[in-house]
Amino acid sequence: MRKAMALLLCCMIGMMLFAGCKKETSIDEVEVTPEVVEATLDQFAAPVTGDTVAEIIIRDYGSIYVRFFEDAAPKAVENFITLAKEGYYDGLTFHRIIEDFMLQGGDPTGTGSGGESIWGEDFKDEFSNDLQPYRGALCMANSGPDTNASQFFLVQASNTYNEDILDQVEDKYGIKFDDKARVVYANIGGTPWLFKMHTVFGQIYEGLDILDLVAKVEKTDEKKGIPATEVIIEKINVSVY
Repeated sequence: MRKAMALLLCCMIGMMLFAGCKKETSIDEVEVTPEVVEATLDQFAAPVTGDTVAEIIIRDYGSIYVRFFEDAAPKAVENFITLAKEGYYDGLTFHRIIEDFMLQGGDPTGTGSGGESIWGEDFKDEFSNDLQPYRGALCMANSGPDTNASQFFLVQASNTYNEDILDQVEDKYGIKFDDKARVVYANIGGTPWLFKMHTVFGQIYEGLDILDLVAKVEKTDEKKGIPATEVIIEKINVSVY
């Protein structure tokens, strides 16, 4: 089973690279070493029978598929799944799209200032040392600590980071990366400065090509990430794998 999982993860890493990676370090491609495979066994694992998954259908682009981390972020997962099943996200937009960073949506006002949770009030952050905002992570958007509601984002950044950069991030933000996180950020990428600032509650297991395609949409304001044309969430289908 472990050998089969390692093989699957090697294939996943290959697909990530095929989607295209902008590098900030001298690393040209992922070398699929035992260390890389070991580091990606958990967060990048494919769903198994019985797992709850979701298909995020983006109009005119295609579908992105995510699996969830119910044990580590139960409230974030329950909130997202319940809202999705109720049709809350249907027809909403990704109102903020910044290439080499992320896609943000889930606000019924489309401004980035709206939305509410299933409890009618914000809920607390759920941080885990085992979950990081790597490329493909599904995270809660917020306006500060413990201000989670309905907005979420998908990490699109494929930028990788060497030891010196990660050390600088640790010093600046007062966080600590373990050896596993350092391997993944150096080989696959993500947004390390957001670690323990936004709850990570899911991970893309299929559709990184769609994620990258959407990220390239023309913007009216590149810095703010405002799309020139609406990028619409057609529907989010929740199912059991």
